[in-house]
Amino acid sequence: MIKHVFLTGPPGVGKTTLVQKACEALVSSGVGVEGFYTEEVRDRGRRVGFDVVTVGGERGRLSRIRDVASSGPGRREYAVGQYVVDLPSFENLVLPLFSNMDSARGGGRKVFLIDEIGKMELFSQSFIRSVRETLDSARCTILGTIPVPKGKPLDLVEEVRSRTDVKVFTVSKENRNAILPDILSALHDCLK
Repeated sequence: MIKHVFLTGPPGVGKTTLVQKACEALVSSGVGVEGFYTEEVRDRGRRVGFDVVTVGGERGRLSRIRDVASSGPGRREYAVGQYVVDLPSFENLVLPLFSNMDSARGGGRKVFLIDEIGKMELFSQSFIRSVRETLDSARCTILGTIPVPKGKPLDLVEEVRSRTDVKVFTVSKENRNAILPDILSALHDCLK
């Protein structure tokens, strides 16, 4: 039985846009949605980093382009390419969302949005633990995004991909405008 729905596909194909549209449709049909998505941060047309934005509209820094002046000796730096991950900011905003799902009241199951489980987010051991607990819990259905396999496999991503209770949709430029009804149908099946 499918309990969770994940989208995968190359960067920039529209995964975040699709999960946002799915969340809007779920909320308008009366389903409770909590969680977060990632958003590019641009300065004068150039991508300078990523923020994490909660479904409720709170925003926190996930990463920014490495600033040589701000990195110094003795400072632990988590980086993916040119981006330095702001782990405290990420954890302070995202980890309480998992706790809130524990205490969420009300009728029916909820959908928990995790956009995304990627290299930057996986620097946080607390995040990894929270995702695993949520996947194994009966308290909600996860709607999430994972990257396409590339290079060294990411353990948690491969774990998610291989779970029998997860349905993975591959998003492409060819299907991204037509796949939303299939995603919503799968989510509604999970919520039954």
